[in-house]
Amino acid sequence: MEPICGRPLGLKFNKKTCQLYIADAYFGILVVGPNGGQALKLVASAEGVPFRFTNALDIDTNTGHVYFTDTSIVFQRRDYLLALMRGDKTGRLLKYDPHSKKVTVMYKGLAFPNGVALSKNNSFILVAESNTMQILRFWLHDHNQNITTRTTSYTPEVFATLERFPDNIKRNHKGEFWVALNSARGMIKKADSDPWFTEDPVGIKFDEMGKVVMMLDGKGGGALESVSEVEEHGECLYMGSSIKPYVGIINLKT
Repeated sequence: MEPICGRPLGLKFNKKTCQLYIADAYFGILVVGPNGGQALKLVASAEGVPFRFTNALDIDTNTGHVYFTDTSIVFQRRDYLLALMRGDKTGRLLKYDPHSKKVTVMYKGLAFPNGVALSKNNSFILVAESNTMQILRFWLHDHNQNITTRTTSYTPEVFATLERFPDNIKRNHKGEFWVALNSARGMIKKADSDPWFTEDPVGIKFDEMGKVVMMLDGKGGGALESVSEVEEHGECLYMGSSIKPYVGIINLKT
C-alpha cells in the first residue's frame, strides 16, 4: 500500500510560518498549513527526474529553504534492501526555495543519502550516506571567509566515519548532532579516547567539529530495534524505530 498511501519519512516545522514540511518517500515534498488539513504537494521531481525515494529534510531558519535527500533515482523505499545490496549511487541532495518554488540539485551520485541536518548557524549541512557508513558535510557558505558569503560549489567532505549504517541526524539546541545507527536500544556512556568502545553502538552525538561526545550502547537488547532517529529535547532522548510501533524515551538525568 505504500506507493498508494505514501510513507512520510521526514518532518520539520518552519517555526516562522507555522508550516509542517513532509518528506514522503513516494510523493516528494509536501506541506501542511498552520490549521492542519490535507497536505499540499510542493515538488516531486528535479531536472526532469522524478523523486523515487524522498527521505529526510531540514529547513534553513533564515531563508526558509528546505534541504532534502532523494535516496535513489532507481529504487523506491520498498526496495531499499536492493539499493543497499547493489551499492546504488544515484542519490541526490536537493534544495527547495518556497519563495521561487524552484528546486535545485546540489549534489548527485550519493550512496544511499539518508538523514540531513543543518548546523546551528546554517553554515553547513550534514548528510548521512548510509552505504558508505559516513556523515558528509556540505558547506553552504564560504567558511574560509564570511558567513554571509554563500557558495555554489557544494563539494562534500567527510565529517565522520562510522561502523554501522547511519539513518537520521538531529541537531540539539547546543548545535550538537545525534546520529541514529539503525540497530536499537540504549544506555548512555560518555565518549573517551576510543570512540568505538561500545559493542553495540546505536546512536552517537557529535559536536560541530565532528568529535564524539556521547554514545548510546544498545547492549544487544531488542526493546528498540532499528533505531531510525534520536531526538534530544530537554532532559530526554526520544528514539524512533523503523520497525517498532512506539517511541522510546531515555532520561538523561538517570
